[in-house]
Amino acid sequence: MNQLIPFRFPIYLIFLVSLFAGQAKAQLNSQAKAYTYKDTLRGTLLPERTWWDVRHYAIHVEPDYTKKSIEGKVDMQIKILSAGKVMQIDLQEPMQLEKAYWGEESLTYTRKGNAYFIEFSKSPAIGSEGKLALKFSGQVQVAVRPPWDGGWIFSKDKLGRPWMSVACQGLGASVWFPCKDHQSDEPEMGATLKISVADSLVAVGNGRLKGKHVYEPGKTAWEWEVKNPINNYNIIPYIGKYVQFSEKYVGEKGNLDCDYWVLDYELEAAKKQFTQVKPMLQAFENWFGPYPFYEDGFKLVQAPHLGMEHQSAVAYGNGFQNGYRGRDLSGSGWGLKWDFIIVHESGHEWFGNNITTKDLADMWVHEGFTNYSETVFTNHHYGKEAGDAYVQGTRKLIQNDIPIIGKYGLNEEGSGDMYYKGGNLVHLIRQLFNNDEKFRQALREMNAEFYHKTISSDDVEHFWSVQLKRDLRPLFDQYLRSTQIPTLEIKAEKNKVYCRWADCIPAFNIPVRVFVNGQPQWLEPTIQWKVIESRPKAEEITVDKNFYVGFRMLR
Repeated sequence: MNQLIPFRFPIYLIFLVSLFAGQAKAQLNSQAKAYTYKDTLRGTLLPERTWWDVRHYAIHVEPDYTKKSIEGKVDMQIKILSAGKVMQIDLQEPMQLEKAYWGEESLTYTRKGNAYFIEFSKSPAIGSEGKLALKFSGQVQVAVRPPWDGGWIFSKDKLGRPWMSVACQGLGASVWFPCKDHQSDEPEMGATLKISVADSLVAVGNGRLKGKHVYEPGKTAWEWEVKNPINNYNIIPYIGKYVQFSEKYVGEKGNLDCDYWVLDYELEAAKKQFTQVKPMLQAFENWFGPYPFYEDGFKLVQAPHLGMEHQSAVAYGNGFQNGYRGRDLSGSGWGLKWDFIIVHESGHEWFGNNITTKDLADMWVHEGFTNYSETVFTNHHYGKEAGDAYVQGTRKLIQNDIPIIGKYGLNEEGSGDMYYKGGNLVHLIRQLFNNDEKFRQALREMNAEFYHKTISSDDVEHFWSVQLKRDLRPLFDQYLRSTQIPTLEIKAEKNKVYCRWADCIPAFNIPVRVFVNGQPQWLEPTIQWKVIESRPKAEEITVDKNFYVGFRMLR
């Protein structure tokens, strides 16, 4: 049996050709779309955003359920990185910024669409830190179909009582509070969220409850604190008639506090369904490394929408049933063995929350690896064949419409294929290791190397190239920046059997495992015809289904 020899390309050369790679990516990722100044303001790190760094957010918000409005204030602890006097603060229309202070100094500002430009009388000292205090209010964008069409959610539970939350991934946290709304700048010192609500309701936020107090008759302020860095779009209030129960999970870093907040009449259903949390944590810690936020705990919060990966306060709305709303998206049967939202959204704690992409264009890192967490969970608890069947079954959901990577600097995601095609790309990388234990260790190393960091797709592609000691740029260009799926072509001619890659970029040269009369064998095709030296008969060859590739026998 031929073994895969992964080291074909000197690893130091991978990084010497990055300029040429960038040009190739630009050509592969060409999409015809009109962009506006608003897209640039939101997606690009213009000079008004780069001279300062957010260290901490302290948010206080009070919603008005009847008027569908909110008011509040944000204290931003910032560090001055370079000279600057004009600062961009994002706050989406129709929300309004009312006041801005730098210490005791009142600041003036002007508005351009969804951004305010705040003017300092003089540039703060480089290296200094200070507090920018912002007061805001207004009607909020109301979510029509959350979490896909985001905004503030003013809903009712089954008993007709107010039930509120926010879903704003992609849309941005600036839809409800003023911030630097760019994924590259997470507050490294964390955040606090104080939520003022009627005494009859409970308010839940990220991290741990610092306390609650009555600040005026009939109203209570609930204050929550996150100590770890956090994405802006993950800072979320939940307001409703919640009750709470908890347990401890003994994990790789000790005791992890697991808290569950659900509507009062759903308590028993939640206690039964949430027994799946510990098996999920056990599988993910084994494959990905320790849960990344022990200091803040793990929490599931019942939400008035399907679910989202809100850090240390995962939104759950799957109806306390297995599958995705009771369906197996893979069609393999294995997706009905576990609760999709518990598994998928919790997988984001490692991919998306621990490891965060700087630009929305690279969201495949969040979604592709988290999609693969579903396969990892299935593999861990039901066996490798079950995991393989699950990931293979998701391929029918791939559209291959546009590239997975979007346009940089414009706050644009790529294709929704970042989920299932992204997961199948990770599964293909696993095959190239030809050793599941080495692949598992690489996933753990990925979470350790990028622990609490913001990164790019290039960082991830570099990481996996180093892990495999092979230039994987053609693989990533093929699956992330084009829409074609490479096809292995086989032909017999003059008593010889040939192979090559078709339907692919010119540089595509990834090995593939085939079976010859049921026996595994590795081929190393390129786009040129190449003799298969083991001299099989063409009709004896089949492709390993774990490779997301096409197969064509030429007659």
